[in-house]
Amino acid sequence: MEKSEFTLLNKIDTPEDLRKLKVEDLPAVCDELRRDIIEEVAVNPGHLASSLGVAEITVALHYVYNTPEDRIVWDVGHQAYGHKILTGRKKQFCTNRKLGGIKPFPSPQESEYDTFACGHASNSVSAALGMAVAAELEGKHNRHVVAVIGDGALSGGLAFEGLNNVSSSPNNLLIILNDNDMSIDRSVGGMQQYLLNLATNEHYNALKFKAARWMNRHGMMNDDRKKGLIRLSNAMKSAISHQQNIFDGMNIKYFGPFDGHNVKELVRILSQLKEMTGPKLLHLHTQKGHGYAPAEKDVTTWHAPGKFNPDTGERIVDNDPTKPQKYQDVFGHTLLELAQQNPKIVGVTPAMPSGCSMNIMMKEMPERTFDVGIAEGHAVTFCGGMAKDGLIPFCNIYSAFAQRAFDNIIHDVALLNLNVIFCFDRAGLVGEDGATHHGAFDLAALRPVPNLTICSPLDEHELRRLMYTAQLPDKGPFVIRYPRGGGELQDWRCPLEEIKVGTGRKLHDGKDVAVLSIGPIGNNVTRCIAEMGDTASVAHYDMRFLKPIDEDILDEVGRNFKRVITVENGVIKGGLGSAVLEWMNDHGYTPRVQRLGLPDSFVEHGTVKELMHIVGIDEEGIKKAILEA
Repeated sequence: MEKSEFTLLNKIDTPEDLRKLKVEDLPAVCDELRRDIIEEVAVNPGHLASSLGVAEITVALHYVYNTPEDRIVWDVGHQAYGHKILTGRKKQFCTNRKLGGIKPFPSPQESEYDTFACGHASNSVSAALGMAVAAELEGKHNRHVVAVIGDGALSGGLAFEGLNNVSSSPNNLLIILNDNDMSIDRSVGGMQQYLLNLATNEHYNALKFKAARWMNRHGMMNDDRKKGLIRLSNAMKSAISHQQNIFDGMNIKYFGPFDGHNVKELVRILSQLKEMTGPKLLHLHTQKGHGYAPAEKDVTTWHAPGKFNPDTGERIVDNDPTKPQKYQDVFGHTLLELAQQNPKIVGVTPAMPSGCSMNIMMKEMPERTFDVGIAEGHAVTFCGGMAKDGLIPFCNIYSAFAQRAFDNIIHDVALLNLNVIFCFDRAGLVGEDGATHHGAFDLAALRPVPNLTICSPLDEHELRRLMYTAQLPDKGPFVIRYPRGGGELQDWRCPLEEIKVGTGRKLHDGKDVAVLSIGPIGNNVTRCIAEMGDTASVAHYDMRFLKPIDEDILDEVGRNFKRVITVENGVIKGGLGSAVLEWMNDHGYTPRVQRLGLPDSFVEHGTVKELMHIVGIDEEGIKKAILEA
C-alpha cells in the first residue's frame, strides 16, 4: 500500500506549527489527519472509529489553546490518535501499541502534551478540575484546562461526581462533551436519551455568547453577580427551550449542541469560550467513524477493526475454522445454553455486549440481558439487587475495568453472600492495550474478601463446567476469570457437569519438582513439560480454585516435594504463589517455593507472546525455572 502524501500535515510537527496555518486550511488538515490515522491503523491495528470522529475537535483544540501549557485531558484515550500525531509523534505513530513503541493511550510518561492517564473512562472531569484548581492556587491564571469526555464516558459514576464538584469549586474549567451516541457498542441509558433529546435555541446561544463576553470585558462578572446571572440564564433557557438543562441546573454554563465536524466554527466557539470565567460545558454532536464510510456504517466493528484495506474497507479477518473459539464466545454460547435451562439467569455487562459476547444471549433473550453503560460499580450493585430477590446474574466485566467496582463487590455482594457470578474477561496479560488494560490484579485484590469463590479454567471445557457450577443452588458470589483471545480446544462443547468447589487436579506425575498453576497459563506448563521430556521429572497440578484452595493438593505437595513452582497470569504479590506460601507456612511445610507471574511493576504493551516472554511465564521461562529450581 502506498502511503498518501500530506501537503499540510507534513508541515506540522507540533501544535505550534499548526497554529501558524490559516483557519481556512484547517478542514484540509482534518482530512489529512483522518487519512493518516486510517492508513496507519489499517496495517498496525488499533482503535479507529473514535479518533476519526474527533479529528475536528482535536485540530481546533490545539489551534486555539496554547498546549502544552494549556491542559487537555482526553476521556477515553482511544480518541487521541490525532492528538498523538499533532504533538510530536507523527513519525513514531507507526509504532503505536507495538513492543517498545508509543503507548496505546495518552500518558504523561510519554509526552508533555499528555496530561493524565486516559485508559479507563470517566476520569477526565475530576482530573481536569484538579488541574484547574491547581492553576488558580499556583497563580497560573492564564492556563486553560479542557476535559474532552466522549464515547459514552459520561455514563460513568466518576464523571457525575466530578460534575457535582465542578459546580461547587471556583474554577474556569471547560468540559467538551463529545456526544456521538456511542461507547464501543451503542450507548444506553437515560443520560444518553437526554443528550439525544437536548435542544437549545440558536439565537439564545448567540445572545449568551455576546452578553457574557461583553460583561467579562467590562469587569461586571464578580462571583455574586455571576451566580445570579447563571440562575437568570437558566430560567431564560428553560422558558425558551421548554425544558430544564441538567448542566445549567448544576450551575455549569452550557453551550450547544453544535456540529463537532465544523472545524472553523469550533475555532470560533473555543476562542470565545477562552475569555469566559467559571465552569463551562460545550456540547458537540459528532459521528463516530466520521469521514470513512465503512466505519460510519458499522461503528461497533470499526471501533477496533484489526487489519483492513484502507481503500476498499475490506477487513482482513482470519477465518481459519480449525482455530479454537475465543474464550468470550464460549462464554456467550454457554450463558445462553444455561439461561435456556434456568429461567432465573440474567446477563449484565457494562457497555461490552459484543466485546464479551453477551450479545449472543441478548439477541435471543433481550428481556433478560442488560447493558448498563460504562458503569461497572452500578453493574455489580444492580446484580446484587437482582440476586437478593432470587435471580442469578452473570455479570461480565473486563478484568481491568472490574477494578473500579471493588467496593461494590465487597459491600453489595460478598457481605450479603449473594449468588452473583462475576465473569472477568481479558484476565491476565491482554497485549497491545498495555498497562491500563492488563487484567493483572483481580486474583490478588479479591483473595482476601470473605464469601468469594475465585477460580480460573484451564480450557473451554473447564470454563463451561465452572459456569454451570456457579449457577447451582447455594454457591454464593462466584468469580471466574479467563483471558482474551482464542482458547485451546477446537471441539469446545462438552456436557455441563458440576465441579466440586475448591478442588484441583493432577495433570502430570513427577518427583523432582511440583508446578502449581491456575487458569489457562497452565497450558504453557503442559507444553513445557512435554518439550522437556526426561530432562526433569515434573508434577503438574491445575489448582482451578484460588479460593477455597485445594488443601489436599497442598498437603500432598508439602509432604512430597522440596521444590515448588507456582505459575499465574496475574501479579505474584498476593496471588496463587502467596496463597501457597501462606498455607505451607501455616502447616509447617518448608519447600522452596518459586513464584512466576507478573512483577511488581506495570507491564507495558506488546503482543501477549512477547510480554509472557519478558515476565517469564512462557514455556521458555517456565523451563528455566524448573531447571534452576
